[in-house]
Amino acid sequence: MTCGGLCPGLNNVIRSLVLELHYGYGVGGILGFRGGYTGLDPEAGAEPLDLTPRIVDDIHRKGGTILGTSRGPVDTARAVDNLIARGVDILFTLGGDGTQRGANEIYQEARRRGHALSVVGVPKTIDNDVGFVSRTFGFFSAVEEAVRVLDRAHTEARSVTGGIGLVKLMGRHAGFITAAATVANQDVNFALIPEVPFALDSFLAALKRRMLEKDHAVIAVAEGAGQDLLAADASERDASGNVRLKDIGPFLRERIEAYFKAEGVPAVMRYFDPSYEIRSCPANSEDALLCDLFARHAVHAAMAGKTGLIIGFLHQRFIHVPIELLAGRHKRLDPASGWWSSVLAATGQPERFA
Repeated sequence: MTCGGLCPGLNNVIRSLVLELHYGYGVGGILGFRGGYTGLDPEAGAEPLDLTPRIVDDIHRKGGTILGTSRGPVDTARAVDNLIARGVDILFTLGGDGTQRGANEIYQEARRRGHALSVVGVPKTIDNDVGFVSRTFGFFSAVEEAVRVLDRAHTEARSVTGGIGLVKLMGRHAGFITAAATVANQDVNFALIPEVPFALDSFLAALKRRMLEKDHAVIAVAEGAGQDLLAADASERDASGNVRLKDIGPFLRERIEAYFKAEGVPAVMRYFDPSYEIRSCPANSEDALLCDLFARHAVHAAMAGKTGLIIGFLHQRFIHVPIELLAGRHKRLDPASGWWSSVLAATGQPERFA
């Protein structure tokens, strides 16, 4: 089953899981539970899809997931009842931190009942912020899409007097997409990420200096950047338990426009918000290879009788990580790392806007 937001490569993972199970191990019955955890509840979810090599034949060419997805938990007891009734011995969960916490609850409940259920998670997020995973599948596909948008923003900005292209990219708590897209694009002048707080006045003053010198600028901002400026309320959460972020994009656009008007400096804003566009595309070749490897390692782990684990990827090796070790552990971009040094060199921006 697939849970949470979309990510390039979900269909690739589903396809490779099915083909490895069918051709590699001779598994005859494979079910695709629809709509995330909702699909495990027979009273709320749709009937599972019978997954065969024919059904998954060309799904890797499409973005999204043929199984559908949702956010939110499921009644664990009813979910395990359903799995037992259907004779399910292995459950593959494709999702992020919340999904894998739910998978652990299902694994623990099945173990208490004495049902030999192998639960194996495949970590999914385009933010690249999963612990024990150096690179998540879909990340470089998302970066590739983000670079295209930054290129358009640069074209717009340099084609008018006082042009400013502002692009909001995904990255709730980690700035990996913004950093990677900035370095790959090489036309971004300011990159703002959650890991590096910035003072608005200092940033606006630097932007003004850039505009007076070059008459155009491109800004890439991660969705989780500047939340301290927006007074985000940590008590507001979505169905997956994630904090509801305030929208930094329109906030910055309004502040930039007001600042330049007050300063008497001509500025024409071009605002881009491609959030869903970059996560709904098909996987590129690099991610397609990674998806296939994640899927096959997940199948090998399950067929070896392993359970209660997630497939990790560190130092070019696939590893088995107990689910409870992953819970609550998030990877962040280190401002003292080569990642951020590369961004500073590509943009020419100061290390911090203090």
